[in-house]
Amino acid sequence: MPKITFIGAGSTVFAKNLLGDILSFPELAEADIALFDIDENRLQTSSVVAQRVADAVGAKPTIKATTDRREALDGADYAICMIQVAGYKPGTVVDFEIPKKYGLRQTIADTLGIGGIMRGLRTIPVLLDMCRDMEELCPDVTFLQYVNPMAMNCWAISRASKIKTVGLCHSVQHTAWELSKDIGVPVEEINYVVGGINHMAFYLKFERDGEDLYPAIRKVLEEGRAPQTNLVRYEMFKRLGYFVTESSEHFSEYVPWFIKRDRPELIEEFNIPLDEYITRCENQIASWEKQRVALEGGAPLEIHRSVEYGSGIIHSLETGTPRVVYGNVPNRSLIDNLPQGCCVEVPCLVDKNGLQPMHVGTLPPHLAALMQTNINVQSMTVEAALTGKREHIYHAAMFDPHTAAELSLDQIWSLVDDLIEAHGDWLPEYH
Repeated sequence: MPKITFIGAGSTVFAKNLLGDILSFPELAEADIALFDIDENRLQTSSVVAQRVADAVGAKPTIKATTDRREALDGADYAICMIQVAGYKPGTVVDFEIPKKYGLRQTIADTLGIGGIMRGLRTIPVLLDMCRDMEELCPDVTFLQYVNPMAMNCWAISRASKIKTVGLCHSVQHTAWELSKDIGVPVEEINYVVGGINHMAFYLKFERDGEDLYPAIRKVLEEGRAPQTNLVRYEMFKRLGYFVTESSEHFSEYVPWFIKRDRPELIEEFNIPLDEYITRCENQIASWEKQRVALEGGAPLEIHRSVEYGSGIIHSLETGTPRVVYGNVPNRSLIDNLPQGCCVEVPCLVDKNGLQPMHVGTLPPHLAALMQTNINVQSMTVEAALTGKREHIYHAAMFDPHTAAELSLDQIWSLVDDLIEAHGDWLPEYH
C-alpha cells in the first residue's frame, strides 16, 4: 500500500475531504497515512477525524500523526501540502494592513499583488526545505502542492528541486459548475479545454456534444443575469471573449481596472469584497471550536467525494486508470506564446506512465498578453526567493498591475521596506 503524507494536516476540514476522497477508493483503503503539522492541538483533531473518516467509508488504513516532518516524509510515495506559512497572524494580517496605510486595498492577497508577493517570499523557502528532505528521504515521491501562491511556488520548486511536483487548484472545475448553473446545462454534459496560468486560465473550448456554449454565456450577460458575485468575470468576458477560471474577487486584484482609489464607485458597481480573505479567516477562527467539537464528536460523519484532483491522481498512478486533470507544471513547450519554464495550468493525462501534461499550443494573443503581466510578477518573486536579492522584491511590486496602478515608485519602495521589516524572521535575509 502507498504511503501518503499530509503536510499541514492541521487544516482539518481540507484534510478530511481529501482523506474521504482517497479512502473511498478500494485500492487505497489500506493506505499508510502520515499526518504532519507543527500545531499539536490541530494535529490531534485531524488524527481523530482521519480515523472517523476511515470508519465512515469502511476503510482500514494505517494512520500516524507526528510533529516530526522528516518522520512523516520518510519513505512517502505521495506528499500532499496544504500549509500556510505565518498563518492568519501575523502573515495575512500584515499583508493586508500595511498596504492599507498606503491606500492599497486587496481582496484575497494570496496569489498576486503585494500580498501574493510576500506570501510567496515566506512560503518558497519552507517548500524548498521540504523538498530537500524529500530528496533525501523519498526521492521518488510525487508532491501534490495545494499552497498559494501556486504558480510562484511551483515555478520555484521546478527550478530548485528535482522532486516530481504538480500544483493543484479547484478553480477550473468550480467555475465550470458555476457556468453550468448560469446557462442551465448539467455540468457532466459539458466538455471544456482550459489553458493559461493558475487563477488566470481561460476556457478555450466550452461545449456540449460539439455545440459551442459560449453563445449561451453571452446571453446571460446580455440579459443582465450575471450573478452579483461574478460581475468582474462577466465584464472581462465581455472585453476578452473568453471566460476566466478564477473568482471575481480574486481576479479584481490581478489587473489594474477595478480596485482604484480615485474611482470608488467601481467597488460598488462590480460588487468587489475588499478584505474578503480577512473576513473569511476571522469567521473560520471564530467557528473553529464549534467545528472541532462536531468533527471529533460521535455524530455521523457524512463523506461526499469532492472535486479535488489529488485522490484521482494517486489512484491513477497506483492502478493505471487513465484520468485527465488540470495541473500546474513547468511550461516545457506546452503553451507556445508564454515563456518557457514559467508555471502553466494545462490538462494532464495521468496513468501508470505518470503525470503527462498536454500541449495546448498558441493562446489567443490578447489572453497571453494579459497573463504575461502576472508572469512578470511571478518571475521576479521567484528570482528574489532563489537568489536572495532584495532588489527583485521591489521589481516584483513595481511590475504588479494593481500596485503600479495605485502607487508611485517611491511609495512602492517604501511599502516593500515596511513589509520586509514587519515579516521579521518569517523571511530569510535579503541582500
